[in-house]
Amino acid sequence: MYTIDEIMGDDGLLSQHLPNFAPRKQQIEMAHVVSETLEKESVSVIEAGTGTGKTFAYLIPAMLSGQKVIISTGTKNLQDQIFKRDLPLVRKILGIPLTAMMLKGRANYACLYRLEHVAPFELRLSRQFEKDLVLVQAWTGRTISGDISELTDLKEDSPVLPYVTSTVDNCLGQDCAYYNDCFLMQQRREAQKADILVVNHYLFFADMALKDDGYGELLPGVGGVIFDEAHQIPGIAARFFSKNITNNQLVGLANDTLTEQAEDAHDDLSLADCAEDLKAKVAKLKSALDRLPGRATWDAIVNSTDTQQALSDLDQSLDLLRQCLEEAAPRGKGLEGCWRRCIGLQEKLRLHLEGKQDNFIHWYEVFKRGFTFSLTPMRMSEIFSSYMKSNKLAWIFTSATLAIADKFDYFNAELGLDDARSLILDSPFDFQQQVLLYLPQGMPEPNSRMYTSTVTEMLLPVIKASRGRAFLLFTSYQALNEAHKYLVNKVDYEILVQGSMPRSELLNRFRDSGNAILIGTSSFWEGVDVRGEALSCVVIDKLPFASPGDPVLQARMEAMRNEGRNSFMEYQLPQAVIALKQGFGRLIRDVTDRGVIMICDPRLKTKAYGKVFLKSLPKTAYTQDVRDVEQFFAIQDENVIDE
Repeated sequence: MYTIDEIMGDDGLLSQHLPNFAPRKQQIEMAHVVSETLEKESVSVIEAGTGTGKTFAYLIPAMLSGQKVIISTGTKNLQDQIFKRDLPLVRKILGIPLTAMMLKGRANYACLYRLEHVAPFELRLSRQFEKDLVLVQAWTGRTISGDISELTDLKEDSPVLPYVTSTVDNCLGQDCAYYNDCFLMQQRREAQKADILVVNHYLFFADMALKDDGYGELLPGVGGVIFDEAHQIPGIAARFFSKNITNNQLVGLANDTLTEQAEDAHDDLSLADCAEDLKAKVAKLKSALDRLPGRATWDAIVNSTDTQQALSDLDQSLDLLRQCLEEAAPRGKGLEGCWRRCIGLQEKLRLHLEGKQDNFIHWYEVFKRGFTFSLTPMRMSEIFSSYMKSNKLAWIFTSATLAIADKFDYFNAELGLDDARSLILDSPFDFQQQVLLYLPQGMPEPNSRMYTSTVTEMLLPVIKASRGRAFLLFTSYQALNEAHKYLVNKVDYEILVQGSMPRSELLNRFRDSGNAILIGTSSFWEGVDVRGEALSCVVIDKLPFASPGDPVLQARMEAMRNEGRNSFMEYQLPQAVIALKQGFGRLIRDVTDRGVIMICDPRLKTKAYGKVFLKSLPKTAYTQDVRDVEQFFAIQDENVIDE
């Protein structure tokens, strides 16, 4: 068996097999720490700067360990990259005959039961629905995995998807007639046999939160879990340990009841009436919620007479449906499943109707077509640390953005990682030579009405100097739209705007154009990898503090203040620093990349906490004079011409 140094060091296996591979001391150091953590079943938190090569740094020791290892990622793109590209490559180079598997969440797999029980009234939803249903039905006869992504002709937002895939709520589990042939069940069985299992955070925490869903847990027999893009974990974990009820759950129950009634209880018209009444009451509640703030604490609902009445009516409707389903349940497994779902939803609804609960944040959110009621844990640390202690294995957390001013206090506190080994590995990139940080002078305060217009005026000469090739990252859609409206008549380059087309298509257009401008908000601040000259400039309008009106943020900060703690410095500021580090990280993705990052927010220089942001970013060349930006790009363009 080869050692890590023999594989990753000078003249090692990777150098021999990969023409462009260059040994990196940071990568080797990380690999040794991962190896030791797996061996000792301990906990490590590793910030690995961009360019470290952290994927190989944890894959290789995981494959050498002889243990079963779960690798969890923050995005499906990285999940695909690891499973389809990196893992097979390393396995071939090492010559280790281990098995690997990628497992996705249940919404990615066709459900044979639901395909068999699409009711006639659902077929009348639209022509596209019927066309897509025929496509899925034909495909399930020849697929082995049941993974919907195989159907490239099916759009991601196809109306048929909720009717041909299952949720935790509507899955019949071991009571399903198709249990042994279930695509998801087959994937789970194979996952239990794999040496390396690649999942994403959403699946991992769904499994953690719902251990008794009839499909077994991921962790039995596992020696270690490696979380890549680990900075996302606190937010994702809180989502899966929230007690939520949504309009989709309620309407889904009503529609499934109608389907099962038509199948097994067609003579029970009262059951159909109750299901239709539930849909009407959900619509009434949505109408009442539309008159409230879109995202707020539960107090807004308590103070709304109309919403309170609509909630009471919904509770009564659920109770009537529960009674009807209880009588009909013996007539079919599907009806019995609906009855159990109805009981669960009524219990959840009444939990929300009871009001505040200790250690939970009670809030709601209204969308264009729905709503969500949430009871979110005030802190995830106790829940997560307890889970780790009950599963004695190695836990490894890594990302390019975990530390705040060289400390892991915030991340470790969020997850209760009291005894974690911490390591910061600087990027091997030469940021002093590759990046110019531009902080423009004369910017108004971010709360000024003139702020966004000033930002767009200030960035015009920068975009001209960079000849497009820019990401403009905004902290709100309002600012994005204002900037787009201003720039559309001011620049000659193609402007691509978030939301105008799918994210993947936007990025492909940006890369292919060579000099386009892409304007985006939060989802483009991370997980975007554009290498080369196509992206030579990143502009950030404001420091990315979470909205002060966010109910979860408000509640957590209030709780911390009541404990005598500094909620801004301990919670709000660290969140913003990590987000800014992610935005900064879009610019340099390779050793040959060069570019300018423009951060417009004057608070970096005028506020004491600005030093925390600057200390957390890579050390770069710095200017407040736009002429230096113009000279930087002029020199870069000359070098390109000379080459």
